[in-house]
Amino acid sequence: MLQGSEDQPMTMLLVTLKADAANRAAVEEAVRDFGIDAGDEACQVVFLSDLGADERAGALRQATVIFSHNTAKELEPDEMALIEGVRLLQFISAGVDFIPLEGLPADLPIACNGGAYAEPMAEHGMAMTLSAMKRLFIEQAKLADGTFDQFRRNRMLAGSTCGILGFGGIGIATARLMKALGANVHAINRRGASDEPVDWIGTDAQLDQMLAACDVVVLSLPLTPETAGVIGARELSLMKADAVLVNLARGEIIDEEALYAHLKANSEFTACIDAWWTEPVRHGHFSMRFDFLSLPNVIASPHNSASVFGWRKVAVRRAIENIARVLAGEEPRHLVPSRDRMM
Repeated sequence: MLQGSEDQPMTMLLVTLKADAANRAAVEEAVRDFGIDAGDEACQVVFLSDLGADERAGALRQATVIFSHNTAKELEPDEMALIEGVRLLQFISAGVDFIPLEGLPADLPIACNGGAYAEPMAEHGMAMTLSAMKRLFIEQAKLADGTFDQFRRNRMLAGSTCGILGFGGIGIATARLMKALGANVHAINRRGASDEPVDWIGTDAQLDQMLAACDVVVLSLPLTPETAGVIGARELSLMKADAVLVNLARGEIIDEEALYAHLKANSEFTACIDAWWTEPVRHGHFSMRFDFLSLPNVIASPHNSASVFGWRKVAVRRAIENIARVLAGEEPRHLVPSRDRMM
């Protein structure tokens, strides 16, 4: 039962993401741990799917904060305008390019869940990188054909240079793993600065410099109008002939045709592809314009770098922590800039 009135409006966290048992338990535990449901100013937690049709509009108008997976699927088109007074719309995912944000109120503060799946994604990127540098899949295929190439040299990550394009939660988690194995870390973010210790950091304007210097390049930046196609034929040509390119971000950040052509022409270059150009979650199906999987210098996974057992609870907790900041009168983290809302 919703409580409150126009004279004494309640503080409400309205949860629109799927209200299954796991999500409910994770939300309720995080709410307790961050004290959102305690004290005189306790916040009422409401799951939108628990409400009848006649209660939905009222809840959306009264909500203080909304916690969502995809508003386009959880709200009706005529309900979008009802949330214009919300203090924060918090998404559970770090990437929100698949959500039509342009349909939401223009002044609505929107936060992604930056770093929600950073650690498992960093591990995945590390596994791909090591597989490439140690030539694991190439040598396995040769063994299957009867070739025992024991003295073909592979490479050490220690002493190499790893460049990270997009130095948020995933990038930082990746840098820590890379440095732990002895790699030098170069990074690029919008500010050209970070509190995280790195060997070099620059801005987007210095991308060419980083690409030319690195043995490994990891993409962990969001897909925005500015980053779409940022790695094209020219950028690939700047990289070392035996470089390893790891895409943990979005397929569209790389020019698909240019990458395929580069891989065909440069057999020592390796692409580790976790993020694809056409995927089921964002596009309804999986397809490739070019046969990447036939190339020996491709290591592929089905964008499952974040699909780690039990991690949804961690992602929920990190989102609720940001919500708790707003309810405490603090500025939220990971706000989506207005220029990134028009994909």
